[in-house]
Amino acid sequence: MTDSTNHASGPVVDATVGSTDGRVQKGNETRRLVLARAVSIASVEGLGGLSLGRLASELSLSKSGVFALFGSKEELQLATVRAAQRIYLNTVVEPVRRLPAGVGQLWELALRWLDYSRSRVFAGGCFFYAVGAEFDAQPGRVRDVLAASSLHWHRMVLEMLESAREVGQLRADADLEQLAFELISFLEYANAMSLLHEDEAPYVRARRSVLLLLRSEAVDESLLPAA
Repeated sequence: MTDSTNHASGPVVDATVGSTDGRVQKGNETRRLVLARAVSIASVEGLGGLSLGRLASELSLSKSGVFALFGSKEELQLATVRAAQRIYLNTVVEPVRRLPAGVGQLWELALRWLDYSRSRVFAGGCFFYAVGAEFDAQPGRVRDVLAASSLHWHRMVLEMLESAREVGQLRADADLEQLAFELISFLEYANAMSLLHEDEAPYVRARRSVLLLLRSEAVDESLLPAA
């Protein structure tokens, strides 16, 4: 006696898996689209200029869909900061980290930072300079994340200075904390003045200032370009 029931050959495929994966992929793509726009807006207008409704309208998305991705304005702001951090790291930091330790690495870091600001990777120049000034006196989660990011940047510069001294390219008595402070100050001031006056000259001056600073503390000035 044979079984008349038809059995499908091969594994059983759950049709909901593909549709679920498709929704997740679409959600991720929408999130990236929203954050790209949010980063651009925030670098010019600040994080306060962001709203779920505005982003939905500008990108022709449903407000409920955008709200489902972020849930609140604060979460949108935090996600925007994290997105900007990834762009910054990929543009400025990671290429320099792969270079040999020394004053040449520090010089390349400064050049990349100035190019990052000058080429307007973010529409409003340095994203973190803009939003840091906006939130520096506003306690809360957004300020905490920005403060941690600023501290991380300072420590990274300091670590590169320490590495340069360890390989014998910076004077043993160099004040590394002061060097880090001055180097970062030159970069950020060039960014601010260029934006305010729509002028390229601050980048030229910052480049020269950083070079003179590094040459003044280098054991061998020939490791750097001529002033």
